[in-house]
Amino acid sequence: MRKTDFLVIGSGIAGLTYALKVANRFPEKKVLVMTKATADETNTKYAQGGIAVVNDMENDSFEKHIEDTLIAGDGLCNEKVVEIVVKEGPDRVQEIIDWGAQFDKEADGDYKRGKEGGHSEFRILHHKDVTGKEMERALIDAVNSQTNIEFIKHCFVVDIITQHHLGYLVNKATPDVECYGVYVLNQETNKIEKILAGITLLATGGNGQVYRTTTNPSIATGDGVAMVYRAKGRVENMEFIQFHPTALYEPGVKGQAFLITEAVRGDGGILRNKNGEAFMERYDERKDLAPRDIVARAIDSEMKRTGTEHVWLDCRHFDKEKFTEHFPNIYEKCLSIGIDITKHMIPVSPAAHYSCGGIKTDEWGRSSIKNLYACGECASTGLHGANRLASNSLLEAMVFAHRCYMDSITRFTDATDTFRSASEPLKGTHDDIPDWNAAGTTEPREMILITQSLKELQQVMSDYVGIVRNNVRLQRAMRRLDLLWEETEDLYESSTLSPQLLELRNMITVGYLIVKGAGFRKESRGLHYNTDYPSKSNLVQNIVL
Repeated sequence: MRKTDFLVIGSGIAGLTYALKVANRFPEKKVLVMTKATADETNTKYAQGGIAVVNDMENDSFEKHIEDTLIAGDGLCNEKVVEIVVKEGPDRVQEIIDWGAQFDKEADGDYKRGKEGGHSEFRILHHKDVTGKEMERALIDAVNSQTNIEFIKHCFVVDIITQHHLGYLVNKATPDVECYGVYVLNQETNKIEKILAGITLLATGGNGQVYRTTTNPSIATGDGVAMVYRAKGRVENMEFIQFHPTALYEPGVKGQAFLITEAVRGDGGILRNKNGEAFMERYDERKDLAPRDIVARAIDSEMKRTGTEHVWLDCRHFDKEKFTEHFPNIYEKCLSIGIDITKHMIPVSPAAHYSCGGIKTDEWGRSSIKNLYACGECASTGLHGANRLASNSLLEAMVFAHRCYMDSITRFTDATDTFRSASEPLKGTHDDIPDWNAAGTTEPREMILITQSLKELQQVMSDYVGIVRNNVRLQRAMRRLDLLWEETEDLYESSTLSPQLLELRNMITVGYLIVKGAGFRKESRGLHYNTDYPSKSNLVQNIVL
């Protein structure tokens, strides 16, 4: 058993920002950052386009950014949260600049600002086409300079420890469910360990791997959302899965797809169908710079109408030097598969990209479970509503990491026992929390039981719960997920745990939550489009599970 003052699960921009802040504020306290892979293998690393922030008040305003966010969110944004993120954003961006992040600048020293779908002004700061990677680098460098932050890599969190593990009945109606820490699978020792913490932050990222094709890395398996749901915490709006309109289409390639950032369209890229027609004007007056939900549905419609597996992104009219300066990795990737963007159009198709729902939090990042915070993509803060505005995610992660920090320092005690006492009737320091019981389990005899179930899950979600849905598809998806859940729970109860089995279990849970949320929403709104309910309803509400 280990004890720490602050436990951070996830090493992307949200987790590292929080860790750095609490470590600076409490140099005598221990901060433990856990990741199931390497420190830099996060969704943050793959964010290309940039970060949306108002820092040019002559040509932009908070009011414009707020309005753009609300329009994209299609009626479900929390307006107070939108205002908080937009107005606190500039200070958070300046912090990461102070920590060493470098954004591209003009010759006169001012920042280069891009424009993406749904934005009314040029406000996207970027570092070429690897903005997330640059921000991650700066944060890791800053964290490594702190002596009271410890990284544990290759550790997989199994479950959140609550009163349930002390023998108390915990359900959705239980008041004051409290987090004491987590059980983790140490992949180096292959043993389940328990880590107790005064305060725990979940920054576990997204769930794109639930789908057959995604822009997310292999680690994006929805672990945080699944754990909170199992611990009887609140989860909301899981039906709103954003499909990025323009992932590079490579025949036969499944899993993680290479992202063609929206900034390419912001710089003038034009979407064309197989006949060479610029089709977006038929779907929205903003054409190629419409919000992502509209562009993704338009591409899906064109692909189905023309019987193709992709459309084309035309950049042949770009100045080559400017393109390679702003998008060097996209240029090199395309060239590596025989596409010269000055001569050829880029084949693109939508891919699962971002989860707008997640662990329900308040304006300080507090989940419904005491002493458990959540921020980043795993959280549902109210910012994104039914559809995330491009490049708002990195901003949200930094703003809410700061707000989680601000709230947690007000709740942290400097008493000799730094671990918050449990709510009544629990007493003591929780040294009586049991070790993980693996009695009676054996190594799975066939890994195909896990790998085949994963393939089935991804196929079900992609075929039935994609960009366009209907009631029959959702009902089929739920029946198949019920069977997958039963089979996987049997395997979980009888098998020695492995990362592959734990991820499968979490992804089936997330898939269930997406389908359940989609089934409850009897309308089409934002990223959720159901052909049986093609219009919006008058009842605008969040689906809380």
